[in-house]
Amino acid sequence: MNNNSYNKILLILFLTLSFFAAKADDHKDAGTHQYEFYTGTFDTIDKEGDEKATMYGFEHKNLTLFRDTFIGKFSPVSGGFITDRDSIYLYTGVQAQYAIGPLKVLPSFAPGYYNAGNGKNLGLALEFKSEIKLAFDILESLQIGFAYSHISNNDWGKDGKNPGVNNKTISFSKIF
Repeated sequence: MNNNSYNKILLILFLTLSFFAAKADDHKDAGTHQYEFYTGTFDTIDKEGDEKATMYGFEHKNLTLFRDTFIGKFSPVSGGFITDRDSIYLYTGVQAQYAIGPLKVLPSFAPGYYNAGNGKNLGLALEFKSEIKLAFDILESLQIGFAYSHISNNDWGKDGKNPGVNNKTISFSKIF
């Protein structure tokens, strides 16, 4: 990435954090929806380096749909992202939550629709995203997180095409 891309990322992160910090309120008075903005690198392990891209995304969780089970706390998750190469991915799936004090471990799985735009061809419109996220409570209703995800199609692509991509993101989320 060039300096211009880094500047855009830093500006988006600063504005997002400023927005969340200005709107922060006590968790017990907060709403039932968690909104997350994230940015990062799409296709971090691209060997040639020609298909890496910056990604910008949004995610939503309805906190009233969380379910506690004997293997963890689960909720539906929906979202999407766009890259600076006009690739888009829209998804909905399930996310687990395991809390260790203010640290949250959030694995998720979400099938979705992928369109390559001018970016990497993943071989199929149906792609699956597996993700592990570590989030830290900054305030009662504000989190910052780091995620690593993999998107692929299980070799269902045309002629078995499944290059897959690995992504790294940083996120800010707020409960409203």
